[in-house]
Amino acid sequence: MPKSILIIEDEQLITKSLSRLLKKEGYNVAITNSGREALEKIRNEDFDLIVSDIRMPDLDGIETIKEIRKYLAGCQKPAVPEVLITGYADEEKYQQALELKVADYIYKPFDISDFLEAVKRNLDVK
Repeated sequence: MPKSILIIEDEQLITKSLSRLLKKEGYNVAITNSGREALEKIRNEDFDLIVSDIRMPDLDGIETIKEIRKYLAGCQKPAVPEVLITGYADEEKYQQALELKVADYIYKPFDISDFLEAVKRNLDVK
């Protein structure tokens, strides 16, 4: 059964590119454009990996990950590895990601092979 990946990203060009890339690799992909949408999606579906942008309106990627973790723990569901992506060198957000112990932190623009390697590495953790 193919692994399921949730993409949380407000830039449509990136969501389309990542979705196409991951589907080509054989993964099931769900896309949300905001942290709030992601929380709704996580309530209705199970995922093996979450790929989230950090900078988004409303809930940023860090807050979204915290809320998803809180929801999964409250439902006694297993934790899901998270890969955070960002186009901004923000030391504070990077430190917050380290404190959360996210699986990976990748700067945009990223090399496709590096991104796929991070995805595969973190899906093998489960």
